[in-house]
Amino acid sequence: MGKFGLKLATALSSGMLIGFAAPALAQDDGAPQATSASGAGDIIVTARRSEERLQDVPISITVLDQDTITKRNIISTADLGNYVPSLSVNSQFGPEKSSFVIRGFTQEYHTAPTVGVYFADVIAPRALGPTTSGNGAGVGNMFDLENLQVLKGPQGTLFGRNTTGGAILLVPTKPKDTLEGYVEGTIGKYDTRRVEAVLNVPLADTFKVRLGIDRNKRDGYLRNHSGVGPDRFRDVDYIAARLSIVADLTPDLENYTIASYSKTDTNGDVPRMLYCNQDAANQFLQTFNPALFLPFTACAQVARQNARGDGIWDVENNNLTPRQQVNTWQIINTTTWQASDNLTIKNIVSYAEYREWADFSLWGDNLLIPEGFPGAGFLATKTITLHGGLKGPTTAQSTFTEELQIQGTAANGKLNWQAGAYLEVSKPLAWNSQLVEIFITCPDVRTNQCIPTDTGSISDASSKDWFNNKGFYAQATYDLSDQFSVTGGIRYTIDKQTDKAQLLNIVFPTSLGGQALYTCQNRLLYPGPGGPLTPLFVPDSNNCDQVFKIKSKKPTWLIGIDYKPSDDILLYAKWARGYRAGSITNNSIGFETSKPEKVDSYEVGAKTSFRGAFSGYYNVAGFYNDFQNQQLATNSVIAPEWQGIIPPAAPTVNAGKSRIWGVEVDASVRPFEGFRLDVGYTYLNTKLQSFTAPDLPIYYSSLTPATAVGGPLPLSPKNRVTITGNYTLPLDDSIGQISFGATFTHTDGHEARSPDATPAYYVVPTDHLNLNASWESILSSNFDLSFFMTNVTNEAYIVFPSSSYFTFGGDGGHVNEPRMWGVRLKYRFGE
Repeated sequence: MGKFGLKLATALSSGMLIGFAAPALAQDDGAPQATSASGAGDIIVTARRSEERLQDVPISITVLDQDTITKRNIISTADLGNYVPSLSVNSQFGPEKSSFVIRGFTQEYHTAPTVGVYFADVIAPRALGPTTSGNGAGVGNMFDLENLQVLKGPQGTLFGRNTTGGAILLVPTKPKDTLEGYVEGTIGKYDTRRVEAVLNVPLADTFKVRLGIDRNKRDGYLRNHSGVGPDRFRDVDYIAARLSIVADLTPDLENYTIASYSKTDTNGDVPRMLYCNQDAANQFLQTFNPALFLPFTACAQVARQNARGDGIWDVENNNLTPRQQVNTWQIINTTTWQASDNLTIKNIVSYAEYREWADFSLWGDNLLIPEGFPGAGFLATKTITLHGGLKGPTTAQSTFTEELQIQGTAANGKLNWQAGAYLEVSKPLAWNSQLVEIFITCPDVRTNQCIPTDTGSISDASSKDWFNNKGFYAQATYDLSDQFSVTGGIRYTIDKQTDKAQLLNIVFPTSLGGQALYTCQNRLLYPGPGGPLTPLFVPDSNNCDQVFKIKSKKPTWLIGIDYKPSDDILLYAKWARGYRAGSITNNSIGFETSKPEKVDSYEVGAKTSFRGAFSGYYNVAGFYNDFQNQQLATNSVIAPEWQGIIPPAAPTVNAGKSRIWGVEVDASVRPFEGFRLDVGYTYLNTKLQSFTAPDLPIYYSSLTPATAVGGPLPLSPKNRVTITGNYTLPLDDSIGQISFGATFTHTDGHEARSPDATPAYYVVPTDHLNLNASWESILSSNFDLSFFMTNVTNEAYIVFPSSSYFTFGGDGGHVNEPRMWGVRLKYRFGE
């Protein structure tokens, strides 16, 4: 969409704004403000670290309450990509290891998140292993929530960890002063069995306890036809528990503690092989060039799948022991002291531990030797298969946070201010350890039982990371009049990271009958007897130490102005500076560290509510982001004379400049009694404007961005719209409340990778339809019955490509979830 498109979007937004705002402008300013009439007035958010009405907050926000989360069967933060127009999910390493993209801000491999995930005001535990992990993705938190808020754009002043894309806030239900609870059971497709139970007990007027448990188990929907490993992948098997305690120590002093635990243990994910280099396979049959044998076996796998009539949810696997296990526990304590009517002091302290064990095939290959060739039916080789290491879990990290927050009012309530200090300390609990089969076949990789080869090897990578993050912030809003207010905020952040690694290759040369030899990966740091041209052999994996450190200090800020011509209209404009810390990628020789990136975000928006017979709200935001010193993933080519000496890498470098602009709409109307229509829409226009290649070491011949210059940023669909309709039948209360709902989501096709990287770079346009029905308070009882179905039309597509086409001649990607359905029965008890 060019200038004409921009004008059109602006005109449409303005026209809709005027149309929706007109009823509100016609209201008498002195009329009672019924909060439930618009459907948004009673939504309370904490986007500015205090409770406010959604319509009073000058931030583009999408809010989902627990009822919506349940009806849409959202069990993981990774499921949000189907329902929040501005948010995309990068599931390159499976759903439990997803990262989030808001407004086009992506997280590259081994970099800091662009989107922070917060639970009860505390950032998700850090997890920095060999692949993207944790940082808020996964299961265990999507039950017994007050709501979930997606904040779009940099939130760098009030939130602990600096991010450029936005934040996801999960607000758990706080213990109440009534005896109540519920038990809910779900059964459904793929033998889904889920039980939730919550009990709220006020042990005294000043001491309240709330306990919740969520147990969910479901068979996988990916059918494995290889006969190797489990029959199914993408299963669900987790348990989560949460204990919340509120103690009112005095009338003005509250102590709120949350202890949570979750464990998920599944078979993980396997990509679907879809493409192969048929030209290379045909050339092999003509020349029998060994270099073309792998494309030949990749095409044999594709042909084998086609001959069986496999669908997109049919896969093959070469890994005997796939596993994806994550254990997390966390304790959060919030102490709030109402020092006076104008001053509140809050202290938030937390400690969490995250452990992960990952064992999976990166590209979903099963390269069997075809009939007519020696060794027919046996595995030619594995490409990239990742296993747990010998020194510890794949990831093991602790995170401690401490935040002191002071909020107050002054000048007869015209000035609202807050200030605080933040500390985050994250330490390793063990080595983050992983063994990776790289074009080698090992019956038992952990004991070095491998088939001798002169081309493949095992990568034995172990690392430990220490993070220290400090922040000091202040923000204030001053009411210039009853209608105008200005906001200013600033934060100063100091980020430090230290990475210690032991990176080795284990080789099994044929000349030695497959004897395991350990060599250091970084020959520049650990050269052999003949210099870097020869490897340095070491006795075992407890060698080849390397240490990298980075530090950055940056200010971020917010300057905004708000105008409220009436209680039902908010107009705002703001300028925010966002910043994301640099990172360490210890296996990218020559480019082990990257520097911080920054973004200047300019946003204007309007929030309107309208009442009467046709009630609702309409919120719109337009934004422009100037993105500099961008951390970009790149594709490197090793110079010919250094090939086999310097390992291939995909360095992250600060070489990009992008611009991102778009429009977001969030609207809801109640045209008649019992019916509600919600619409969310995002138009996103992204472009990598330039790539300035850094000076290359002599061992690199070229470095190109994984995103094409002049092209869009990855995972940034131009148009995404979500439309939800809910209708409640006009029945007598003695029957109960029967309602029906449907959600339709359209997402434009978009690039997940550069077109030069893989034929599977493009994610096709998708149209998702989800349905739900519920009967609450059945015949005036405490029972509720509900039904849900997601992906009703059984849309099938690749959500993220493997990007392996130019590595071994085969490619495909991770597949979306097929049609799912389930039935729930819930029993509520208490007051």
